[in-house]
Amino acid sequence: MNKLTVLQQGLSSNFEIDNLLEVFVLKANVAHAEDEADFISKLNTTHLGLRIVNDMQTIVIQMIQTKVLDSRTLFVCEHDVKMLKVLVKKNIYELLAQHFIPLSKWGILVGIRPVKIVHECMDEGMSLEAIRERLESLYLIHRTKVDLMMEVAIKERAYLYPNDPDAISLYLCIPFCPTRCLYCSFPSNDMKQKGKLLPEYMEKLETETIHAIKHIKSLGKKVDCIYIGGGTPTSISALQLESLLAVIKNHIDLSAVKEYTVEAGRPDTITREKLEIMKAYGVDRICINPQTMDEKTLVTIGRAHDAQSITDVMQIAREVGFKTINMDLILGLPGETVVNSSKTIKRLLEMMPENITIHTLAVKRASRLNEDLDLYELSHDATVEAMLDQAEMALRGQGISPYYMYRQKKMIGHLENVGYSIMGHESLYNMRIMEEKHTIIACGAGAVSKLCAPEENRFERVANFKGLEDYLNRFDEILEKKTLLKK
Repeated sequence: MNKLTVLQQGLSSNFEIDNLLEVFVLKANVAHAEDEADFISKLNTTHLGLRIVNDMQTIVIQMIQTKVLDSRTLFVCEHDVKMLKVLVKKNIYELLAQHFIPLSKWGILVGIRPVKIVHECMDEGMSLEAIRERLESLYLIHRTKVDLMMEVAIKERAYLYPNDPDAISLYLCIPFCPTRCLYCSFPSNDMKQKGKLLPEYMEKLETETIHAIKHIKSLGKKVDCIYIGGGTPTSISALQLESLLAVIKNHIDLSAVKEYTVEAGRPDTITREKLEIMKAYGVDRICINPQTMDEKTLVTIGRAHDAQSITDVMQIAREVGFKTINMDLILGLPGETVVNSSKTIKRLLEMMPENITIHTLAVKRASRLNEDLDLYELSHDATVEAMLDQAEMALRGQGISPYYMYRQKKMIGHLENVGYSIMGHESLYNMRIMEEKHTIIACGAGAVSKLCAPEENRFERVANFKGLEDYLNRFDEILEKKTLLKK
């Protein structure tokens, strides 16, 4: 098995070199040298060496195996910072590709939001053909992924442009779940352990929400999109849910809201009463997230419901009458095969949701899966890619096509997450949060507001405290953060 010794001098972490290396070599097989002497010493025990040195005038990139095999030089003064980062990664990729097989079709892209590049090119007035050429030749992205990026960007443009500077999205976080799923790394709190804090939390969330809305109105802005996520928002009682939705109705003109989503989430937390409350208070889009329809896998990941419960809840939601229902799946869950994922897709299509979001399993550091990784058999990269391909064919065959996509770190196969939708049911909030050209004010523990200045292609993150106790005990500071909107 090939190993790689790497020496980096003079490059900051925002060049994302380490993330790019993982596209070619497992992290365990990469040795980082502290200096030139350490680099030479480590080369004695590895097959290849990669030396990257920035002396502020040039950046020299070399592939070495006892002697220099190839060398590239970039002159810093010839490029702006953004293009310099791209060219450094491009040259590293090309050198590594001569000796290692890339594990991803995404070329040099290691970020979460690849479609942003397409939007930036479109904003510059580039033709679709020129954008495709840049993605393939400069970013070295495989044509199939370029096709996906272009399709998503074109579909998003109709929703994201022209940007209304007076419109703001509102996100509310309810970070509680009945139990913590195997793969979860979100700031979620087990109801059995933290449920006693829920009443105080909901009271403060309502206070923060009113506070945020008042600031939005004081600036002459309006809320035109609402998203309540978590956690599992339906973990709270029907009475608590109605109280929160009443606050929203009493302080926001819902006639101006284009989309109003609640992540109903896990079927074992959803009741007809809660769904009818949502409908009565103006919610028009909900998410019911089975993740899989395989009974064995549901037990493995820690879900307290069976597949039939998902079907039953979907039937109730249809009877209540929501405009759009989204269902989330995760491909690559422990023990699953293409046969399992194919059966899940087939059963979901029988329920006819307007949205289906396909996630690739990401093994996050804070998850139970990562802590006990040796106990589980994960799917091979090629298997998960086959799952994605099969799912895409099945969904497109039913007229359900991609409308937004993003990537995560630690994803199996360096793949992607894709949101599919029937035409006219695309989620406005999902597109806005991915492309970062629209201000989102977020309330609740772990919530992150994004204050966007699209004319400058710039945004600022304002994060609430992640910890539930910090949120409750330092609530005055939470309210103070909302005043940053005025600045």
